[in-house]
Amino acid sequence: METETADIEDFLAACPPFDLLPPDTVAALADKIETVRAGKGTVILEPGQESRHLYLVRSGTVEIRSPTDHLLAQLGERDAFGVRALLGNGTASYRATALEDGLLCLLPQPEFSRLKAAFPHFDRFFQPMGAGGPRGLPSDGDRDTGEQLGLLSQRLRDLMTVGPITIGRDQTARDAALKMRQFGISCLPVVEGGQLVGILTNGDLRDRVVAEGGDVDAAVGSVMTPDPVALDADQSAFDALLGMTERNISHLPIVDDGKLVGIITNTNLVRKQTASAVYMVGDIYKRRTFEDLADIVAQVPRLLVQLVEGGATAQNVGHIVTSVCDAVTNRLLQLGEDRFGPAPVPYLWLACGSQGRREQSGISDQDNCMILDDAFVEAEHGAYFAQLATYVCDGLNACGYVYCPGEMMAMTPKWRQPLRQWQEYFRSWIDQPGPMAQMLASVMFDLRPIRGNARLYDGLQDETLQRSRSNSIFIAHLVSNALTHTPPLGFFRGFVLVRSGEHKNQFDMKHNGVVPIVDIARVYALQAGLKDVNTYDRLAACREGSALSEAGARDLLDAFEFISITRLKHQVRQIRSGKAPNNFMAPDELSEFERNHLRDAFLVVKTQQSALSNAHQIGAR
Repeated sequence: METETADIEDFLAACPPFDLLPPDTVAALADKIETVRAGKGTVILEPGQESRHLYLVRSGTVEIRSPTDHLLAQLGERDAFGVRALLGNGTASYRATALEDGLLCLLPQPEFSRLKAAFPHFDRFFQPMGAGGPRGLPSDGDRDTGEQLGLLSQRLRDLMTVGPITIGRDQTARDAALKMRQFGISCLPVVEGGQLVGILTNGDLRDRVVAEGGDVDAAVGSVMTPDPVALDADQSAFDALLGMTERNISHLPIVDDGKLVGIITNTNLVRKQTASAVYMVGDIYKRRTFEDLADIVAQVPRLLVQLVEGGATAQNVGHIVTSVCDAVTNRLLQLGEDRFGPAPVPYLWLACGSQGRREQSGISDQDNCMILDDAFVEAEHGAYFAQLATYVCDGLNACGYVYCPGEMMAMTPKWRQPLRQWQEYFRSWIDQPGPMAQMLASVMFDLRPIRGNARLYDGLQDETLQRSRSNSIFIAHLVSNALTHTPPLGFFRGFVLVRSGEHKNQFDMKHNGVVPIVDIARVYALQAGLKDVNTYDRLAACREGSALSEAGARDLLDAFEFISITRLKHQVRQIRSGKAPNNFMAPDELSEFERNHLRDAFLVVKTQQSALSNAHQIGAR
């Protein structure tokens, strides 16, 4: 012992979260603490070294560096380290070195575990960021929120009718009607060679055979709905209900690896009551003016408050909030086609940015583009698509999805081009990756189809993924771009804040918190040739495919969730106080618990940026 027990007790009484423990517990704990002196230059922990203590800095300064020697943080009095080893595999993941003479208090792992088990606030303080604590059931006022989250968590494979009755396209309409009566069903998936080729419903028989005085012996293939919308068995009930609402249909085939495995109908979903976002989407498809659509979008802040205060994860919030924007976009395209007539050649409207990734929050501008069929001729078709794109972008702006400051919108001619031009765009960005190309590629690799002929994007995506993953120079430039935004973490685990202007003494939770992880996930996904664009999906897929280590992916997923939900809670506080939500937050908005975990989350990002940079340097040699 190098200090008296009383001194240790006084230190713990001022050190979060020990300061919230009962005095007798702190007094007893002081006898369990080992205090050691760390002279200047002493290496306290090495990567891979066994670590069975929680280290508290009593005095002095400790420097934390990554295994590749990148500076991650400098810790001062009352800061702790060694937590991840205690919660993980018992080995250190970084190097800790004393920068000056100081004292360290070492709490043994058994005592650390005992305190976590005995005191919930102590346990919460040292939970991995992103780890969700136990939640109570939603109150009556949160019923909609609970139902939405239930819809998101329920997989279609658990709700669908398995092994549905099917019919062949060469059988007759009479055969189909008899089979539907025999089994008491309202639809028949049409299958050929094990593949889904169409669907025949009661409505099809009514509208295309009976009402038209058609031949009941006509082939099913002539009266069915060809190439029906189908969902994957691992998608959520929310996706199914949303898709059925958007398209005004009552049946959805469910596939697994392209093969029909089930069917979802309204009957399957009746026990899963519709939720606020789905009601909003349903209303959107009934509206015909910008003003009426804007009235619905104006409800999004209230929806955001319900979701966040009801315990939704940031991932679920992004999915649900983005579904409203998707529906508005789709409806505007429908209204545009009603106004200007059917499209003269096939097209595809795509979202990019946060909408493309399904990660919208309380504030979003619009990022979108159009891919036109190569049959497009500017002189013949240009005016139509210019009118349609302008109409939709104007409508989105009127609804609150403001014009993109960089004009990355389909109303801008550059982003409304035939497929051949898009192929040239991606080739030039990949083969000649200058600064502008890096920026454009980072946005355009987050594309997601919204409405139109999705085949226009399928081949383009396959080609660009193959081209990008095989071009090491392009990947190197993407890595460089991914290191542009850094977490606002200072040397002494303090936050680096804006020094002047409107956001003085705040930090940007979007560009210095969320964006760095989005960029890292994109790099790893492109290196692996993955089609996923959602950041959570990219990180999970990279982990499964070994593009990213298990520990690295888990840490990034936890950090992304914690940073994102902290940002959303900040926006909810602003909405509650009648302010417009933004991304700038002051540290004093947070509790000590939240600040501690936010520092840990930022530290994870710095560590992973360091690992990405080092891997690139090794690969470039």
